[in-house]
Amino acid sequence: MDFASNLEALIREVEDHVASAGWDQPVRLFALVPTVSLLAANPQVATKLGISAEMPLTSVEQELEDTLELDELLATIAWPDDVVGAIVALERIVLPPSAQSDLPGTDDAALVQAAADHPDRRDVRIVSAVLRTGQNLNALRHRTHDSADAVAVAPNLVTRLNEALAATFAD
Repeated sequence: MDFASNLEALIREVEDHVASAGWDQPVRLFALVPTVSLLAANPQVATKLGISAEMPLTSVEQELEDTLELDELLATIAWPDDVVGAIVALERIVLPPSAQSDLPGTDDAALVQAAADHPDRRDVRIVSAVLRTGQNLNALRHRTHDSADAVAVAPNLVTRLNEALAATFAD
């Protein structure tokens, strides 16, 4: 089945779901499973949640430990075969290139604090969706433009995050 054609609707749905909880959230992770498999395995739960076969894929949020950094978390994940993709949502601070000279050198804690305190900082929510077959799609929402119609959606916007998420499907 061609799940890639469903990816934009799914990433928008997940981004909107995450956005409904506001800002300053921890990393959130979702497994993507074929809806028909979910309906067959759990028909009562699927009906209770309003899941229908109209959407080829369904996102299932995963419980995460707050103690792991994103790269450590992704390194620990191995998906079962029935998971055909994954979505990760996270928030980051973005600075313009001109802010580079205002940042401290090598101390990570000082760098994070300087970025957080910088007057030109922009908070963004990044959502990366990756299928086991390699297709990806990203969604970006700026805190200053916090509405569903201002979410940018395109493939390959966050290459390193897409690659890290795709690596969770490696054998």
